[in-house]
Amino acid sequence: MISEVQSPAQTLPGRYYTDPELFKAEVERFYCRTWVCAGRAGQIPNAGDYFLREVAGESILITRTNTGAIKAYFNVCRHRGTRICATAEGAFPGRIQCPYHGWTYSLEGKLIGAPHMDHICREDYPLNPVQADTWDGHIFINLNSDGQSLREQLADLPDRFTNWHMGDLRLYKRMVYEVKANWKLLILNYNECLHCPVLHPTLNKLTSYTGAENVAPHPAYIGGQMGFKDGARTMSMDGKLRRDYLPSLTEEEREKVCYYAIYPNLLLSLHPDYMMTYTLWPEAVNRTQVICEWHFHPDQLAQPGFYAEDAVDFWDLTNKEDWSISELSQLGISSRAYKPGPYSSRESLLHAFDETVLEREKQSK
Repeated sequence: MISEVQSPAQTLPGRYYTDPELFKAEVERFYCRTWVCAGRAGQIPNAGDYFLREVAGESILITRTNTGAIKAYFNVCRHRGTRICATAEGAFPGRIQCPYHGWTYSLEGKLIGAPHMDHICREDYPLNPVQADTWDGHIFINLNSDGQSLREQLADLPDRFTNWHMGDLRLYKRMVYEVKANWKLLILNYNECLHCPVLHPTLNKLTSYTGAENVAPHPAYIGGQMGFKDGARTMSMDGKLRRDYLPSLTEEEREKVCYYAIYPNLLLSLHPDYMMTYTLWPEAVNRTQVICEWHFHPDQLAQPGFYAEDAVDFWDLTNKEDWSISELSQLGISSRAYKPGPYSSRESLLHAFDETVLEREKQSK
């Protein structure tokens, strides 16, 4: 009797990484109809502080009101459509004013001043709102006013990481990378370590590349955890722990790193002594901006001689290795010779992400 051999899962056809029209439709599905991570609440600690985020060509203004609420608006004046803010971040002097004709809005988005416009009802011309919500210090925005809530989209994630108290952590350093690769390739690269012995010799000394314990894929995320090896206690240039553990972690949580890709754009790395976040911002079918941030506990940041360059240097090195290979992947997939290839059984998370891409494409038709 001849047993049937099951065909392995295949990678996506090349057009999912090279077709500009498919890219536009995909960005619409993932970035304009769901919650996307825009940044951290710590970026706007005071009333009037703001930063801008571009989502699918739309400039979004994110600020904090006098009551402490976080609000988001399209960066468009209701008078003649002028973009209100041109500076990436800053602080409003208690109000938001268009630089063209002086239309002025409260931090809550209400029109409070419109020179030479006594004939209009100001209540009819507030700033166009964008949904905004937070999860444990992460700011999310949603251009779709009819979709599910952030809590519904995140599913069980808020319950998974409570001991890290992410909202308490503070920014130490931010790096911005321009990567010549499709945004999905960065998610695929992030979610497997079979490449680690070849590509990441420094990282491979600290963790076993086959030691990932992945959770079941979810429509909103994929991810899992990895432990340390050979006495390493954190992910850094030498694996030595130079900072205290995050205060509320259990013994088990101190011995692992959690790596999760939260669709569409947050790559979350939770370490025993710090947190890393990556947000992915597609700029073209073959180009993605990546904002990478290192966050530490404020008690550690306040210590005299606080040092964290061991973690920063380690991940900057690793990031550049990943970006370089992702760019080579983009170039290879763009070849007429490319055909879908087989996934390893250890690449199940990648296949799950592909299935999510296809499912959302199907739902949009």
